Amino acid sequence: MTSKRETRQAIVVFSPSGKRGRFPIGTAVLQAARELGVDIDSVCGGRALCGHCQVEPVEGRFAKEGIVSQGTHLSGLTGDENFCRQNGLLSAANRLSCQARILGDIKIDVPPASQVHRQVVRKDFEHHPIELDPVIRLYFTQLKPESNLSGLLQALESDWGLSGLEADTGILQDLQTSQANDQQQVTVAVRNGKQIVALWAGLQERIYGAAVDVGSTTIAVQLCDLASGEMLASAGAMNPQIRYGEDLMSRVSYAMLNPGGAEQMTVAVRSAINDLLAQVIAQAGIEADKVLEVTLVGNPVMHHLLLGLDPAPLGSFPFKLTIDQATETPADHLGLHIAPGARAYTLPCIAGHVGADTAAVMLAETPWESDKISLVIDVGTNAEIILGNRDRLLAASSPTGPAFEGAQISAGQRAAAGAIERVRIDPDTLEARFKVIGGQLWSDEPGFADEQDGQDVNGICGSGIIEAIAEMYLAGIIKSDGVIDGSLASQNSRITADGRTFSYLLHHGQPGVQIRQADVRAIQLAKAALYAGARLLMDRMGVSKVDRIRLAGAFGSHIDVKYAMLLGMIPDCDLAQVTSAHNAAGTGARIALLSRASRGQIEDRVGQVEKVETSIDENFQKHFVEAMAIPHSTDSYPMLARVIRLPEPASDKAGSRRKNRLTR
Repeated sequence: MTSKRETRQAIVVFSPSGKRGRFPIGTAVLQAARELGVDIDSVCGGRALCGHCQVEPVEGRFAKEGIVSQGTHLSGLTGDENFCRQNGLLSAANRLSCQARILGDIKIDVPPASQVHRQVVRKDFEHHPIELDPVIRLYFTQLKPESNLSGLLQALESDWGLSGLEADTGILQDLQTSQANDQQQVTVAVRNGKQIVALWAGLQERIYGAAVDVGSTTIAVQLCDLASGEMLASAGAMNPQIRYGEDLMSRVSYAMLNPGGAEQMTVAVRSAINDLLAQVIAQAGIEADKVLEVTLVGNPVMHHLLLGLDPAPLGSFPFKLTIDQATETPADHLGLHIAPGARAYTLPCIAGHVGADTAAVMLAETPWESDKISLVIDVGTNAEIILGNRDRLLAASSPTGPAFEGAQISAGQRAAAGAIERVRIDPDTLEARFKVIGGQLWSDEPGFADEQDGQDVNGICGSGIIEAIAEMYLAGIIKSDGVIDGSLASQNSRITADGRTFSYLLHHGQPGVQIRQADVRAIQLAKAALYAGARLLMDRMGVSKVDRIRLAGAFGSHIDVKYAMLLGMIPDCDLAQVTSAHNAAGTGARIALLSRASRGQIEDRVGQVEKVETSIDENFQKHFVEAMAIPHSTDSYPMLARVIRLPEPASDKAGSRRKNRLTR
């Protein structure tokens, strides 16, 4: 008797989408990507003619994915790939996904250049009044013939009253150059009234600085004129560390499991920052050697990796920071390609999972200036939460994961053209309509298809999944426990059986966009973690409500606050007092760049913050379980009910639930 041999399969994980699946050995990477709905450009249809479908295999052990990924888990280079490499069309690290075949468990990174629908990095910068007090000032002075450093220092003291100045060795070379060219007039840049960091022959009137927000998902850079405070250019990009792990703990795990893993991630993030610095410098039309100051913020893991520190101590209790103080270091020590004498200032961290980015948010929001109780949440893969007023400040973090950004959602993707970002569902017919990123029209409006100009609806982003689930709840499709009501399948064909559960078809097409039960659960877990963290701080402060809520971060800036509250992501509050703080971390970094006094202020305030560790607080789990319900199993929402007619309790008839409408 002959036995049927089973086809060997391998696990394939794609980043940055986080999509994964099992495929038979020998499957082309491009085919696996297509079956999973991973966005890879292939103009020639997989015939190795265009070279657009390049991907990069990521080596290492990945605990979260449960795989060991190696380059040898792909087939060898084909003749077409060798031709591309010889002609400079394919880098040594990349493969053509139409040619490489899967031989074992593998993690594949799809770089931005290979993505049809590229990430829209939506780091909006809020206009914020800043009292200009730059850490670097320019001084113009006249030198005596053949002056040396002593002569320069004497001239600065005589003309400007500056004494006790120090100078980098690079300044001596610049001084020699100016003297060799018979330039007796020079401009010097002095930092903190103590250190000469740059020198130019003749009159120099403009110097610049950059504020850098290193998020776990995106990196954003703002270039500013240090004399006027004007923001001249800004740019953002995906954090390339995503290939090593979507969330912070995955990256800590990668550093622990792979020798040299931390160094890899340090090189990746510094390289990305340099690319963005080059972009903004080119946009502004200035010279790199005029950029003399950089401020940097990020969560503790990003902060440590940027500084070249091992993040492993942050991976387990007591989540110990190697350094929590503000730091100042020569920018070239961080590998930043700007002026030779430039300095980099990193804001202080608050606690093991509450970092310099949260300090920057505090600096932008200044909750200590009001008697009213403010709840400030920086929503990301790890949500940082601040609660307080002028009397008391508390901070914590909650592990929300990447679901809010579209990752780990069946049809989810990060914000890109063609992704659904707004959703409405008719509570009577259960029919849906939506808007996509890059469009102005709703899907049921005339001209919607023409507006897309051939752009397919290709998935749903974080704000879209929030609205979709909230609308499904309002329409009675989802019960308060998060279960999709399969009994409605007879009323509308959008609701269909999906294994043992049900799903809702939001968009017909290729690919179709469905909201599956697992997607609802992923959002429930994320929103419950966020709410539980906020509620824990409210308990510690002894308050049952807050006066205002500010949502920061790329995701927090683009969600409709009504839907965030309806799902129970945040506590009940007057909706007029729930607003977006945009990229508050970036704003705080810009304040620290332009105001010397603000640095001392935030360093002092951070020392006054009470840190609450959610992972070991016994009440966190209780709040988490209660917050799994939509909007909440026990907490009421009377202020939200003024705007939204909330569904009746689950014991009431489904028919009456579907009559509830959102006041628009």
